[in-house]
Amino acid sequence: MVNNYNELLINLPKIHTTELGYERIKNNLNIGDSDVVNYCKNLINDSNCEIVQIGKNWYCKLNNICITVNAYSFTIITAHIIK
Repeated sequence: MVNNYNELLINLPKIHTTELGYERIKNNLNIGDSDVVNYCKNLINDSNCEIVQIGKNWYCKLNNICITVNAYSFTIITAHIIK
């Protein structure tokens, strides 16, 4: 487990998702037609967001939401509500 989350924050402009990821995140978070990528970037950039790297992924947790970002491509893989 790596806690050097500055790498993720420095690369925040590179964060993106795929078409399938966009739909999956939109449905999982119930955010309607919002810009999913900017929504996730804002959560990740929040000073209260807990960010850890485990293996090839970053896990970003804030407000009962967990966002998974690939550490190499900076692709948002998924986001879901923590139950």
